[in-house]
Amino acid sequence: MRAAIVEAPGKVSVTTVPDPTPGPRDVVVDVASCGLCGTDLHILQGEFAPSLPLVPGHEFAGEIVGVGSEVTELAVGDRVAVDPSLHCHECRYCRNGRGNLCERWAAIGVTVSGGAAEYAVAPVANCVKLPDHIDVKDAALIEPLSCAVRGYDVLNSTLGAEVLIYGSGTMGLMMLELAKRTGAAGVDVLDVNPERLATAGLLGCSRSAAGADELDRPGGWDVVIDATGNAAAIQDGLGRVAKGGTFLQFGVADYATTAVIEPYRIYNQEITITGSMAVLHSYERAAALFATGILDPSVFISDRLPLDQYPQAVDRFKAGVGRKIVVEP
Repeated sequence: MRAAIVEAPGKVSVTTVPDPTPGPRDVVVDVASCGLCGTDLHILQGEFAPSLPLVPGHEFAGEIVGVGSEVTELAVGDRVAVDPSLHCHECRYCRNGRGNLCERWAAIGVTVSGGAAEYAVAPVANCVKLPDHIDVKDAALIEPLSCAVRGYDVLNSTLGAEVLIYGSGTMGLMMLELAKRTGAAGVDVLDVNPERLATAGLLGCSRSAAGADELDRPGGWDVVIDATGNAAAIQDGLGRVAKGGTFLQFGVADYATTAVIEPYRIYNQEITITGSMAVLHSYERAAALFATGILDPSVFISDRLPLDQYPQAVDRFKAGVGRKIVVEP
Protein backbone atom coordinates (compact mmCIF):
# COMPACT_ATOMS: atom_id res chain seq x y z
CA MET A 1 0.00 0.00 0.00
CA ARG A 2 0.99 3.65 -0.35
CA ALA A 3 1.80 5.59 2.80
CA ALA A 4 3.44 8.79 3.93
CA ILE A 5 6.64 8.19 5.88
CA VAL A 6 8.55 10.53 8.17
CA GLU A 7 11.94 8.97 7.54
CA ALA A 8 14.04 11.31 9.67
CA PRO A 9 13.67 14.80 11.16
CA GLY A 10 12.74 17.14 8.32
CA LYS A 11 12.30 14.38 5.76
CA VAL A 12 8.90 13.10 4.62
CA SER A 13 7.95 11.14 1.51
CA VAL A 14 5.27 8.85 0.12
CA THR A 15 6.28 5.29 -0.62
CA THR A 16 5.04 1.70 -0.75
CA VAL A 17 4.94 -0.28 2.52
CA PRO A 18 3.48 -3.69 3.45
CA ASP A 19 -0.28 -3.91 3.99
CA PRO A 20 -1.20 -3.90 7.69
CA THR A 21 -2.30 -7.08 9.48
CA PRO A 22 -4.87 -6.82 12.29
CA GLY A 23 -4.43 -8.44 15.68
CA PRO A 24 -7.32 -10.42 17.22
CA ARG A 25 -9.05 -7.26 18.54
CA ASP A 26 -8.07 -4.94 15.69
CA VAL A 27 -9.71 -3.74 12.50
CA VAL A 28 -8.20 -2.61 9.21
CA VAL A 29 -9.53 0.75 8.01
CA ASP A 30 -9.56 1.83 4.38
CA VAL A 31 -8.67 5.45 5.10
CA ALA A 32 -11.01 7.99 3.48
CA SER A 33 -9.41 11.11 4.95
CA CYS A 34 -6.58 12.02 7.27
CA GLY A 35 -6.04 15.48 8.71
CA LEU A 36 -2.77 17.27 9.41
CA CYS A 37 -2.19 19.15 12.65
CA GLY A 38 0.57 20.76 14.70
CA THR A 39 1.54 17.43 16.23
CA ASP A 40 2.50 16.20 12.77
CA LEU A 41 4.88 19.14 12.43
CA HIS A 42 6.43 18.31 15.80
CA ILE A 43 6.94 14.71 14.63
CA LEU A 44 8.60 16.02 11.47
CA GLN A 45 10.89 18.11 13.68
CA GLY A 46 11.93 14.97 15.58
CA GLU A 47 9.72 15.59 18.63
CA PHE A 48 6.98 13.41 20.17
CA ALA A 49 7.54 10.27 18.12
CA PRO A 50 9.87 7.94 20.07
CA SER A 51 11.41 6.57 16.90
CA LEU A 52 11.48 7.11 13.16
CA PRO A 53 10.60 6.14 10.46
CA LEU A 54 6.88 6.48 11.17
CA VAL A 55 3.64 6.62 9.20
CA PRO A 56 1.99 9.76 10.66
CA GLY A 57 -1.69 10.63 10.83
CA HIS A 58 -3.75 10.55 14.03
CA GLU A 59 -6.87 12.28 12.66
CA PHE A 60 -8.55 9.81 10.34
CA ALA A 61 -11.72 7.99 9.37
CA GLY A 62 -12.68 5.38 6.83
CA GLU A 63 -14.38 2.07 6.11
CA ILE A 64 -13.53 -1.21 7.79
CA VAL A 65 -12.17 -3.72 5.28
CA GLY A 66 -10.76 -6.33 7.65
CA VAL A 67 -11.36 -7.51 11.21
CA GLY A 68 -9.41 -9.57 13.72
CA SER A 69 -10.54 -13.01 14.83
CA GLU A 70 -12.10 -11.73 18.08
CA VAL A 71 -13.90 -8.67 16.74
CA THR A 72 -17.69 -8.86 17.04
CA GLU A 73 -18.72 -5.22 17.65
CA LEU A 74 -18.05 -3.98 14.12
CA ALA A 75 -18.00 -5.56 10.68
CA VAL A 76 -16.52 -5.11 7.23
CA GLY A 77 -18.32 -2.22 5.56
CA ASP A 78 -18.87 -0.19 8.73
CA ARG A 79 -17.71 3.43 8.46
CA VAL A 80 -15.77 4.60 11.50
CA ALA A 81 -13.78 7.44 12.97
CA VAL A 82 -10.76 6.42 15.02
CA ASP A 83 -9.66 7.65 18.43
CA PRO A 84 -5.85 7.43 18.21
CA SER A 85 -5.28 7.17 21.98
CA LEU A 86 -3.43 4.08 23.16
CA HIS A 87 -3.29 3.83 26.95
CA CYS A 88 -1.65 1.09 29.01
CA HIS A 89 -4.60 0.81 31.47
CA GLU A 90 -2.12 -0.26 34.14
CA CYS A 91 -0.20 2.78 35.38
CA ARG A 92 -1.27 5.07 38.20
CA TYR A 93 -2.76 7.65 35.84
CA CYS A 94 -4.72 5.16 33.78
CA ARG A 95 -6.10 3.55 36.95
CA ASN A 96 -7.18 7.01 38.13
CA GLY A 97 -9.04 7.64 34.87
CA ARG A 98 -6.38 9.97 33.46
CA GLY A 99 -5.29 7.92 30.46
CA ASN A 100 -4.15 10.98 28.55
CA LEU A 101 -1.36 11.25 31.14
CA CYS A 102 -0.44 7.56 30.82
CA GLU A 103 3.15 6.80 31.82
CA ARG A 104 3.41 4.70 28.66
CA TRP A 105 1.33 7.06 26.54
CA ALA A 106 1.09 6.08 22.90
CA ALA A 107 -1.06 7.01 19.92
CA ILE A 108 -1.81 5.84 16.43
CA GLY A 109 0.11 8.09 14.06
CA VAL A 110 2.45 9.29 16.81
CA THR A 111 4.13 6.21 18.26
CA VAL A 112 2.77 3.54 15.87
CA SER A 113 1.77 3.67 12.21
CA GLY A 114 -1.12 6.01 11.51
CA GLY A 115 -3.70 7.07 8.98
CA ALA A 116 -1.63 8.89 6.37
CA ALA A 117 -1.85 5.73 4.29
CA GLU A 118 -4.26 3.76 2.19
CA TYR A 119 -4.95 1.43 5.14
CA ALA A 120 -4.48 1.68 8.90
CA VAL A 121 -4.90 -0.71 11.84
CA ALA A 122 -6.77 0.32 14.98
CA PRO A 123 -8.14 -1.45 18.06
CA VAL A 124 -11.85 -2.03 17.66
CA ALA A 125 -12.39 -0.27 21.00
CA ASN A 126 -11.02 2.93 19.44
CA CYS A 127 -13.49 2.97 16.56
CA VAL A 128 -16.74 4.93 16.63
CA LYS A 129 -19.32 3.95 14.03
CA LEU A 130 -20.55 6.87 11.98
CA PRO A 131 -24.23 7.56 11.30
CA ASP A 132 -25.36 7.32 7.70
CA HIS A 133 -25.73 11.07 7.17
CA ILE A 134 -22.05 11.80 7.92
CA ASP A 135 -19.66 11.97 4.98
CA VAL A 136 -16.72 9.81 6.05
CA LYS A 137 -14.34 12.19 4.27
CA ASP A 138 -15.37 14.90 6.72
CA ALA A 139 -15.04 12.72 9.82
CA ALA A 140 -11.30 13.34 10.23
CA LEU A 141 -12.52 16.49 12.04
CA ILE A 142 -13.82 14.41 14.95
CA GLU A 143 -10.38 13.83 16.51
CA PRO A 144 -9.42 17.52 16.80
CA LEU A 145 -12.95 18.25 18.01
CA SER A 146 -12.47 15.66 20.75
CA CYS A 147 -9.36 17.56 21.88
CA ALA A 148 -11.40 20.76 22.01
CA VAL A 149 -14.10 19.02 24.04
CA ARG A 150 -11.40 17.90 26.48
CA GLY A 151 -10.24 21.50 26.70
CA TYR A 152 -13.68 22.64 27.73
CA ASP A 153 -13.91 19.82 30.26
CA VAL A 154 -10.78 21.26 31.89
CA LEU A 155 -12.19 24.79 31.87
CA ASN A 156 -15.40 23.92 33.74
CA SER A 157 -16.88 26.94 31.98
CA THR A 158 -19.05 29.46 33.83
CA LEU A 159 -22.12 30.87 32.14
CA GLY A 160 -21.66 34.44 30.99
CA ALA A 161 -17.86 34.29 30.76
CA GLU A 162 -15.89 36.64 28.53
CA VAL A 163 -13.53 34.50 26.44
CA LEU A 164 -10.39 35.43 24.49
CA ILE A 165 -8.88 32.94 22.03
CA TYR A 166 -5.41 33.30 20.57
CA GLY A 167 -5.29 31.73 17.12
CA SER A 168 -7.98 31.12 14.51
CA GLY A 169 -6.60 27.99 12.96
CA THR A 170 -8.61 24.80 13.17
CA MET A 171 -8.28 24.41 16.94
CA GLY A 172 -8.97 28.05 17.75
CA LEU A 173 -12.08 27.95 15.56
CA MET A 174 -13.28 24.76 17.26
CA MET A 175 -12.81 26.40 20.66
CA LEU A 176 -14.84 29.34 19.33
CA GLU A 177 -17.69 27.02 18.33
CA LEU A 178 -17.67 25.33 21.75
CA ALA A 179 -17.47 28.65 23.61
CA LYS A 180 -20.56 29.88 21.76
CA ARG A 181 -22.41 26.76 22.90
CA THR A 182 -21.27 26.73 26.52
CA GLY A 183 -22.80 30.01 27.57
CA ALA A 184 -20.03 32.54 26.91
CA ALA A 185 -21.24 36.12 26.93
CA GLY A 186 -18.61 37.07 24.38
CA VAL A 187 -15.87 35.32 22.43
CA ASP A 188 -13.04 37.43 21.02
CA VAL A 189 -10.42 35.96 18.66
CA LEU A 190 -6.89 37.13 17.87
CA ASP A 191 -4.73 36.17 14.90
CA VAL A 192 -2.08 37.82 12.74
CA ASN A 193 -3.36 35.90 9.69
CA PRO A 194 -6.14 38.04 8.13
CA GLU A 195 -7.64 35.15 6.15
CA ARG A 196 -8.01 32.96 9.22
CA LEU A 197 -9.32 35.88 11.25
CA ALA A 198 -12.01 36.44 8.62
CA THR A 199 -13.15 32.86 9.16
CA ALA A 200 -13.55 33.53 12.87
CA GLY A 201 -15.82 36.44 11.94
CA LEU A 202 -17.77 34.21 9.58
CA LEU A 203 -18.34 31.77 12.44
CA GLY A 204 -19.71 34.48 14.69
CA CYS A 205 -16.99 35.60 17.08
CA SER A 206 -17.85 38.75 19.02
CA ARG A 207 -14.77 40.69 17.98
CA SER A 208 -11.56 39.91 16.11
CA ALA A 209 -8.20 41.64 15.92
CA ALA A 210 -4.50 41.14 15.32
CA GLY A 211 -3.71 42.04 18.94
CA ALA A 212 -5.52 42.30 22.27
CA ASP A 213 -4.80 46.02 22.67
CA GLU A 214 -7.16 46.69 19.75
CA LEU A 215 -10.08 45.25 21.75
CA ASP A 216 -9.91 47.73 24.67
CA ARG A 217 -10.74 45.45 27.59
CA PRO A 218 -8.53 46.73 30.43
CA GLY A 219 -10.02 44.37 33.00
CA GLY A 220 -9.07 41.32 30.98
CA TRP A 221 -11.03 38.20 30.09
CA ASP A 222 -12.50 35.54 32.36
CA VAL A 223 -11.10 32.79 30.13
CA VAL A 224 -8.03 33.12 27.94
CA ILE A 225 -7.20 30.22 25.61
CA ASP A 226 -3.96 29.88 23.71
CA ALA A 227 -4.53 27.79 20.58
CA THR A 228 -1.22 28.73 18.93
CA GLY A 229 1.63 27.27 20.95
CA ASN A 230 3.49 30.49 20.06
CA ALA A 231 5.68 31.92 22.82
CA ALA A 232 4.72 35.55 22.21
CA ALA A 233 1.01 34.76 22.16
CA ILE A 234 1.28 32.69 25.34
CA GLN A 235 3.17 35.43 27.16
CA ASP A 236 0.68 38.08 26.10
CA GLY A 237 -2.28 35.88 27.00
CA LEU A 238 -1.02 35.27 30.53
CA GLY A 239 -1.25 39.02 31.12
CA ARG A 240 -4.82 39.27 29.77
CA VAL A 241 -6.53 37.06 32.36
CA ALA A 242 -9.07 38.88 34.55
CA LYS A 243 -9.14 38.51 38.32
CA GLY A 244 -10.41 35.05 39.22
CA GLY A 245 -9.96 33.99 35.61
CA THR A 246 -8.37 31.02 33.87
CA PHE A 247 -5.63 30.65 31.29
CA LEU A 248 -5.79 27.45 29.25
CA GLN A 249 -2.68 26.27 27.41
CA PHE A 250 -4.36 24.41 24.57
CA GLY A 251 -1.95 24.93 21.68
CA VAL A 252 1.04 22.59 21.41
CA ALA A 253 4.25 24.51 21.99
CA ASP A 254 7.78 23.39 21.13
CA TYR A 255 9.63 21.63 23.95
CA ALA A 256 11.91 24.63 24.44
CA THR A 257 9.15 27.27 24.66
CA THR A 258 9.08 29.18 27.94
CA ALA A 259 6.95 31.93 29.47
CA VAL A 260 7.25 34.15 32.53
CA ILE A 261 4.55 34.10 35.20
CA GLU A 262 3.90 36.56 38.04
CA PRO A 263 3.43 34.45 41.19
CA TYR A 264 2.13 37.32 43.33
CA ARG A 265 -0.51 38.22 40.74
CA ILE A 266 -1.58 34.57 40.45
CA TYR A 267 -1.93 34.41 44.24
CA ASN A 268 -3.52 37.81 44.78
CA GLN A 269 -5.97 37.61 41.88
CA GLU A 270 -6.70 33.88 42.19
CA ILE A 271 -5.73 33.18 38.61
CA THR A 272 -5.73 29.60 37.37
CA ILE A 273 -3.23 28.39 34.76
CA THR A 274 -3.97 24.97 33.35
CA GLY A 275 -3.40 22.75 30.35
CA SER A 276 -5.34 20.31 28.21
CA MET A 277 -3.60 17.26 26.79
CA ALA A 278 -5.11 15.46 23.81
CA VAL A 279 -8.22 13.30 24.28
CA LEU A 280 -9.79 12.05 27.51
CA HIS A 281 -13.28 10.52 27.62
CA SER A 282 -14.21 12.99 24.90
CA TYR A 283 -14.04 11.18 21.57
CA GLU A 284 -17.52 9.66 21.60
CA ARG A 285 -19.00 12.99 22.74
CA ALA A 286 -17.15 14.77 19.93
CA ALA A 287 -18.54 12.26 17.43
CA ALA A 288 -22.04 12.87 18.78
CA LEU A 289 -21.60 16.65 18.52
CA PHE A 290 -20.20 16.32 15.01
CA ALA A 291 -23.29 14.32 14.00
CA THR A 292 -25.47 17.26 15.10
CA GLY A 293 -23.67 19.59 12.69
CA ILE A 294 -21.71 21.60 15.25
CA LEU A 295 -18.97 22.08 12.64
CA ASP A 296 -19.43 23.00 9.00
CA PRO A 297 -16.85 20.87 7.14
CA SER A 298 -16.97 23.22 4.13
CA VAL A 299 -15.65 25.98 6.40
CA PHE A 300 -13.21 23.95 8.49
CA ILE A 301 -11.62 21.90 5.69
CA SER A 302 -9.89 24.23 3.28
CA ASP A 303 -7.73 21.77 1.33
CA ARG A 304 -8.25 18.17 0.20
CA LEU A 305 -5.17 16.64 -1.41
CA PRO A 306 -4.35 13.15 -2.64
CA LEU A 307 -2.04 11.05 -0.46
CA ASP A 308 0.83 11.35 -2.95
CA GLN A 309 0.87 15.09 -2.22
CA TYR A 310 1.40 14.61 1.53
CA PRO A 311 4.75 16.47 1.46
CA GLN A 312 3.06 19.41 -0.27
CA ALA A 313 0.25 19.29 2.29
CA VAL A 314 2.85 19.58 5.05
CA ASP A 315 4.42 22.57 3.30
CA ARG A 316 1.04 24.31 3.02
CA PHE A 317 0.34 23.67 6.69
CA LYS A 318 3.75 24.97 7.78
CA ALA A 319 3.16 28.10 5.70
CA GLY A 320 -0.12 28.79 7.51
CA VAL A 321 -2.15 28.42 4.33
CA GLY A 322 -5.82 27.55 4.76
CA ARG A 323 -7.41 25.87 7.76
CA LYS A 324 -7.69 22.08 8.13
CA ILE A 325 -5.77 20.29 5.42
CA VAL A 326 -6.67 16.67 4.78
CA VAL A 327 -5.23 14.02 2.50
CA GLU A 328 -7.59 11.55 0.91
CA PRO A 329 -5.88 8.26 0.03
